[in-house]
Amino acid sequence: MTTPILRIRLEAEEDVVAARRKARAIAAGFGFSTLDQTRIASAVSEIARNAFEYAYGGEVTFAFDGASRPQALLIDVRDQGPGIRELESVLDGTYRSSTGMGRGIAGSRRLMDRCDIESSVERGTAVTMARFLPLDRPEMAATGIDAIMRNLVQQNALGRRPGGATSAEDAARRSFDEVLEQNRELLSTLTELRDRQDELTRLTLELEATNRGVVALYAELDERADELRRADTMKSRFLSNMSHELRTPLSSIRALSNLLVNRLDGDLSAEQERQVLLIRKSAEDLTEIVNDLLDLAKIEAGRTEVTPAWFKATELFAALRPMLTPLQTDPSVKLIFEDAYGLPPIFTDEAKLTQILRNFVSNALKFTERGEIRVGARMEPDGDHVTFFVADTGIGIAEEHQQVIFEEFGQVQNHLQQRVKGTGLGLPLCRKLAALLGGYAGVDSKPGVGSTFFATLPLAIEAVAGPGADDAAGGPAVAHGGAT
Repeated sequence: MTTPILRIRLEAEEDVVAARRKARAIAAGFGFSTLDQTRIASAVSEIARNAFEYAYGGEVTFAFDGASRPQALLIDVRDQGPGIRELESVLDGTYRSSTGMGRGIAGSRRLMDRCDIESSVERGTAVTMARFLPLDRPEMAATGIDAIMRNLVQQNALGRRPGGATSAEDAARRSFDEVLEQNRELLSTLTELRDRQDELTRLTLELEATNRGVVALYAELDERADELRRADTMKSRFLSNMSHELRTPLSSIRALSNLLVNRLDGDLSAEQERQVLLIRKSAEDLTEIVNDLLDLAKIEAGRTEVTPAWFKATELFAALRPMLTPLQTDPSVKLIFEDAYGLPPIFTDEAKLTQILRNFVSNALKFTERGEIRVGARMEPDGDHVTFFVADTGIGIAEEHQQVIFEEFGQVQNHLQQRVKGTGLGLPLCRKLAALLGGYAGVDSKPGVGSTFFATLPLAIEAVAGPGADDAAGGPAVAHGGAT
């Protein structure tokens, strides 16, 4: 619902001044701030001046829109002039005139929340402006509008000088009063601008200080990153050197223990044979750890070569079965290889895929007390990837621990930990090998139900990965869930 407040006819220059003065008074009555009052008064003054100057007259109407949300003060300025010929240029600020025409309209649009302009040669120009009421004030009711209108009447009464002053004197006095008011507005605006400038200066200084801090922080981060890279390089070099240094004595220990077990240096008593077998088993376990360390160091250093070849999953499983069956020493756990005849040939590094599956099966055997371990493969829905998996009925892993097991030396405490020894290197190596082959490794697991470790690889590897394995190794830790 729109409520009319005041109508002013623009028949003389004094009417333009009156329109500005009334606009300020009405804006004050609606509770607008001093700065907003100045904005509204300036917009009304500019549009009214245009109507008087170019159309030789017009009409300004003030109204209140109480139905909209937020509520709004509406100002309508109409004339019967020749219209604005290049309205689009005027509105976008590109119109240039020696008289300054158009700049007032463009400026007024920026001062108001809404400004709609219709102009034609036949009907003249109609400018409808709106300023939304402050949201932090109560909504304006009919009583508030009545109060504003009474205040306008009182101002008109006070404006008439007692003793019958002439209209010329009255107009001159009003113009003088308006100049004084505009000076006060200008001083207020300049003061506010100075405060804004001071605030902007303060914020600029704070921003400069923050930028200096950020630059210093980046420099420190770069320095720390260089230190980490150097430390990582030293770690890889140390692991590689240590692994090579340990391999020779371990090979000697295994060879000598084999000589003793095979009675090539004489007979052994039962106790001696047990001790020699224990020595050989320890040497083999330590050799496996050293090999894992060396493989990790080579991958991180980008010195691992990928040698892809075409093969079938059935051929891979046929080679794995005799290799992994000796690891199965508990009769209560069955090792089952699923049928993989339906899979197409695969082009990848067979040795590295074998190493992944061997580690998966070895891990499953450690943490499966009874039930079965299934080794299988399946095509992914996209038709471009194949997933090799090892599913067990072991102790399983809680979801919050499924990321830990793929970190180097990461282990999860459980009741089998004392019986089963491990270093936490096998699964991280599997993930890095899978990444090296263009895929990823992950786990699905539920405590007490079991785990399914998997490696999803492309059917045909596209590029031989090298140094990029570092990035991929930190890639999808796809915890579909597992053991350590």
